[in-house]
Amino acid sequence: MFKIAITNRNLTDDLLKQIEILHRSDYRYIILREKDLPQAEYTFLAKRAIDISDKIILHTFINTALELGYKKIHLPYSLFIENRDLIRDFELKGVSTHSINEALTCQNYGASYITFSHIFETDCKKGLAPKGLAELEKICKAVDIPVYALGGIDPQNALSCINVGAFGVCMMSESMKMKEE
Repeated sequence: MFKIAITNRNLTDDLLKQIEILHRSDYRYIILREKDLPQAEYTFLAKRAIDISDKIILHTFINTALELGYKKIHLPYSLFIENRDLIRDFELKGVSTHSINEALTCQNYGASYITFSHIFETDCKKGLAPKGLAELEKICKAVDIPVYALGGIDPQNALSCINVGAFGVCMMSESMKMKEE
């Protein structure tokens, strides 16, 4: 099963140490999602994270990726649509999606993969009903690019996402709590 870690520095004592742990783990990618940082701080963090791991995918900050000459990015749907020409030559382009229409549009505009969320209840989306496995299955059947399930994923329910067609899963809380193997 392919897994993507999503960072949240508020869930770990030392984000760079956690990135080192994740780099040595079976996670395929690490999305550096610290989107609430000012760009200068994010760029500083991104440089350090990239030095630690080639699994890093930058998130939201297109200008940081361009400044660093780094060609792996994950974007919210609206940013992807607005900037698809700017990132056309990137080697890896991930997009957060929440509907079949968004998923199909991303595929048509050259996304490498999509995340679809949120599948299960999660503290990140308190009070918002999850999409569920049936909707995830519809998305997986609708597109030909990898779909990573996101939202409330843990070791107990991850396989259920794979069983309905997801290429892999994304985990934030689990990955930020992971200890050295």
